[in-house]
Amino acid sequence: MYPNLYYVFKDWFGVEWKAFYLLNTFGLMVAMGFVSAAIVLSAELKRKEKQGLLLPREEAITVGTPATFLDLFVNFISGFVFGYKLFGLLLDKPEEVSPQTYIFSRDGNILAGLIVGGILIALKWWEKNKQKLKVPEQRTVRIWPHDRVGDIIILGLIFGILGAKLFDAVENIDELIADPIGTLFSGGGLTFYGGLILAASAICWYAYRKGIKLAHLTDSAAPALMIAYAVGRIGCQVAGDGDWGIYNSAYISNEYGKVREAKEGEFNQQLQKYSTYHLERKILDSGNIYTYLPAARTFESLESVPHLALKGPSFLPNWMIAYSYPMNVNKDGKKIPNCKEEHCRALPQPVFPTAFYETIMCTLLFLMLWAFRKRIRIPGVMFGTYLILNGFERFFIEKIRVNHLYKVLGFQLSQAEIIAFFLILAGALLIVIAKFNYSKNR
Repeated sequence: MYPNLYYVFKDWFGVEWKAFYLLNTFGLMVAMGFVSAAIVLSAELKRKEKQGLLLPREEAITVGTPATFLDLFVNFISGFVFGYKLFGLLLDKPEEVSPQTYIFSRDGNILAGLIVGGILIALKWWEKNKQKLKVPEQRTVRIWPHDRVGDIIILGLIFGILGAKLFDAVENIDELIADPIGTLFSGGGLTFYGGLILAASAICWYAYRKGIKLAHLTDSAAPALMIAYAVGRIGCQVAGDGDWGIYNSAYISNEYGKVREAKEGEFNQQLQKYSTYHLERKILDSGNIYTYLPAARTFESLESVPHLALKGPSFLPNWMIAYSYPMNVNKDGKKIPNCKEEHCRALPQPVFPTAFYETIMCTLLFLMLWAFRKRIRIPGVMFGTYLILNGFERFFIEKIRVNHLYKVLGFQLSQAEIIAFFLILAGALLIVIAKFNYSKNR
């Protein structure tokens, strides 16, 4: 596992650059997911613009004005916060304090904050002064939908992370009550559907304000959302942020997290050995045995611990079927012997690597959407298809994941399964309405 880039460079190149502790692997892959989405979305919007389905909008802008006090003030504050925290992390952070804890503390490097803030003020003043006119002019510019991809991605990033964190906090309400700051600002714990719902709402509002036809925008976003999810799940797998599945009882792992096939009765022996880890408790062990354990993965008895025995083909590596996530970013599991790093823990039993499975499935679904996008001519059908495919993919992967379950009409379903079910219904309804409107207007 690589919870941050420090471990990547240490493992691959044998160098120990402490500054790379700041670069969370999961966050990096989420960023790559947004970049992938931006590339795909921009390409699709341009294609629809060439077809005449999306039109530009004229907007009036004022050019040639000098830098205002507000411009300089915003740049200074942004630079100060960035320099204060970044250089504080690099130069002043105590080793025993995690980067997340330090970022949300009051500590930092004041001198670095003032220097970086001053540099950004100077850059803003120079930029505005270079473009300054004797008499500022008001000009009308044409802005195409693809020109707004940057704004759309930023909205998706902000509201996506906010929604993902809020939905995860609601799903793990006990952890939120026990440690609200730690839960909301932890490196892991994101619910995809929460991010999708809140980000989609913000982007649709923005598109409406900017005169972009929602049907064509959402159709263009369908393959972009699918590939972004696939790339983001790489981060979940590589960092080990908790999005794994139930135990694969056909395998067991040793104290170092190395996985092998289990002999008869060994899985139950392992459950007994680490019973404290699996059973419900109000206070986590304080003897440096276990640290982090979401309530969704504690159980009333060992008999109720969910598992499935499934052996993979011999030509596949064990980690594709059963993985113990050593050095995971959540610091979840048993202590690895003789390891003195910050993330020296591995799960006591190997689990199904569901994030890896979702990366494969969603990549294939993206390729399918991309291959058929030019054949789908009815506005709304593409996005409806995405909702159905995404819903089915998530609904079935939840069958081998551990989450809070809710009783709904006699069924026990997770939050993701409930939302996935409604996404499938919404997608089917959207396709029916889109086809009806298309045939009606022909």
